[in-house]
Parts: sequence; structure tokens; C-alpha cells
Amino acid sequence: MSEAVELDGWTHVNSGKVRDLYQSEDGRVLLMVTSDRISAYDYILPTEIPGKGLVLTGLSTWWMNKLDSIVGNHLLDEPVPAQVAGRAVVCKKLTMYPIECVVRGYLTGSGLAEYKQSGTVCEIRLPEGLTEASKLPEPIFTPAAKAELGEHDENISFERAADMVGRDVAAALRDTSIKLYSEAARIARERGVIIADTKFEFGVDPDNGELVLADEALTPDSSRFWPADQWVEGQVTPSFDKQYVRDWLTSEESGWDRASGEQPPRLPDRIVEATRQRYVDAYTLLTGQAPEPRNQPRQ
Repeated sequence: MSEAVELDGWTHVNSGKVRDLYQSEDGRVLLMVTSDRISAYDYILPTEIPGKGLVLTGLSTWWMNKLDSIVGNHLLDEPVPAQVAGRAVVCKKLTMYPIECVVRGYLTGSGLAEYKQSGTVCEIRLPEGLTEASKLPEPIFTPAAKAELGEHDENISFERAADMVGRDVAAALRDTSIKLYSEAARIARERGVIIADTKFEFGVDPDNGELVLADEALTPDSSRFWPADQWVEGQVTPSFDKQYVRDWLTSEESGWDRASGEQPPRLPDRIVEATRQRYVDAYTLLTGQAPEPRNQPRQ
């Protein structure tokens, strides 16, 4: 796994699965650097995906600027160090909420697994007869409690979220998340992409107490992006994200037992390249540009 680089004028304060966080010398602002690391099944894989940090940073920035009429975001218009150009942003220091704000517009993944057992997703009752990739009657808010690094986020009910952050805050997180998803889904659909589900993270601006969109937004790491022309209800839809990596890790070829507790193996070159291309395709379809530092979209 790559180490966080040393950057003049910035102090490294934390590293997550993908991002490295720095603080300015005066403690006023943060620098969020997105690496090329990739995680799966709560492990940071030993193989990186070249250019992934560039794609995630550029796409998240593009979306935040597209959606800032719904809610403000953490971005500050300040320069980043040359060593991390194109894959870093300067951002506000916020007090973050300990909740992953997941919105689902289609039924798949863990939501489908729960629905098959109980007819619900995070205690939300859904119509009978739904199946893989079914479009939901309306988007639903299915929050998760954030876990420590290496642990798995826990799907929770709205009531549990309200217990954690207060009912008014939970309602604001729910309503804002659904608005963001609905508008993003409309924009993406016009570009031939279905956003099956996504997650947002929010914090509070300590200067004014306002809700702020933070971390990343609507990237292949935080969303399921499907090609609209390949979506068929009842069938698994190919996606522009790391599902390709997950599928290889759980295949016989990888030789890795997910339940073993051992670190996953290195990814073959062909899996790395196919995954990289999926990230690039998502970026290009949505923004209409190639993911290069000079093309970091601002609107």
C-alpha cells in the first residue's frame, strides 16, 4: 500500500482506505488527497489502480459543483501542492456525522439480500415481487453506521440514526440525501448512466452550523453506476465500479477465501486495467471529458 507523501506546509493527520488527510500549518483548513488505492471486502488491496485518484477527485468535484444549489459542500477554491495536482482538494474543517447516508433507487446488493428475507430494507417495507435490479417506486434512505478502518459499516434504521444524531438532524440528512440522489440520477440518466444507489457524508460547518456535503460524492467508489442500455430487471447489471474486482477476488482463480482472515492477493494486470477502464468510462460518460489534471471540471 502506498504511504502518504510529505507535503510542504501540510501535516499528515490521518489515512483511510483511499484518502490521506492533511492539515494546514495554521490549522485553518484541510487537504484531502485521493490515492490510487482500492479496497474490497474491508481490506485495502496490495495493488493500486493507476489514475483512480484523479477520477475520484475530478468526478466528486464535478458533482459537488453541479449540486451546490441543494446543499453547500466542503470545497475551498485554494491551490493544492504540485505533487498531488488533480487528485487533491482543499476543504473546510467540519464536525462530521457518524452516519453513511445511503440512498437506493434500485434493489441490489445487501438491500436485495435483506428484502428476500423480510420484504424490507433497513426496516422500510417495500412492495412484493421485486427482484434483482428492480427500480423502486421512489428512492429510499437506508443509513449505515460508520465503522472503524477494517470493519464493515452496519446498515441501520432511520430510528437508530435518529438516536445517534437527533431526530431533526436525521430528517435533514435523509431529505437532503434523497434530493441529491434524485437530481444526480436525473443528470446521469441523460448521459446514459443509471445510479442504482450511492452514499453521502455530511458534516456541520462550525462557523455557521450549516449542513455541508463532504468527503466524496457520486463516484464509482461510493455508488453503483450502471450503463442504462444494459439494465434489465431481474438480471445483474454490469457496473462502472469495483464490483469487477470483488468478483475476481471471490473467484476460484484468485484462490482467496474471504472468510480466512488473510489479506487478499495482488490483482492480475488484466483485472487492474479492466477496472481502471471502468472508472475512466464512468468519468467520461458523465462529464464529457477525459480524466486529466487539466480537465478537472468545475461545473
